[in-house]
Amino acid sequence: MTDAWPALPLESWRDTYGTLHMWTQIVGKTRLSLAPMQNHWWQVALYVTERGLTTSAIPAGHRTFAVEFDLLEHSLSIRDSDGEIRTLPLTARPVADFYADYLGLLRSLGLEVRIWPVPVEVETSIRFTEDRTHASYDAESATRLFRVLSQADRVLKRFRGRFLGKASPVHFFWGGFDLAATRFSGAGRHHIPAAYRMWATG
Repeated sequence: MTDAWPALPLESWRDTYGTLHMWTQIVGKTRLSLAPMQNHWWQVALYVTERGLTTSAIPAGHRTFAVEFDLLEHSLSIRDSDGEIRTLPLTARPVADFYADYLGLLRSLGLEVRIWPVPVEVETSIRFTEDRTHASYDAESATRLFRVLSQADRVLKRFRGRFLGKASPVHFFWGGFDLAATRFSGAGRHHIPAAYRMWATG
């Protein structure tokens, strides 16, 4: 048995959080580049899996592929619908190196993706190609993050399941680094959204 809700005070993993935030933005921007537009930008989000975070299937011509952060084995994997797999270990490394290696893996699968290499929703924005500030990765903290996200995902899904109206999936927005679910009241002529969020950095 593991601690279902492990402690994750921000001060204990601030540097790892900063790096993971940038890595998830890079992968999230892959979905942003290729996935068809959906209302409320739901096509760009990541999703909690049994091991970490995934893009789910992304269309790429006649193929699909998915990118997953495994926060238990600490690796990033890219799997495509032709059965090809590429992996990248999650270790302490600058964002600039991660960005270059990640794009290299995509190219090795014949996937050419144009990504705007600038993070969003952050106080200080450093181009991914130049970011050597964020270079930390503590595996234990990353696993604790996964445990917290896994339980928060379970809670939000149960909360969402009791609502009969329009509701978003439970998803991880890489811009704000938060897990979210949104209900729409349907009142009047317009849906009125009410978002329920759990911040991994709170």
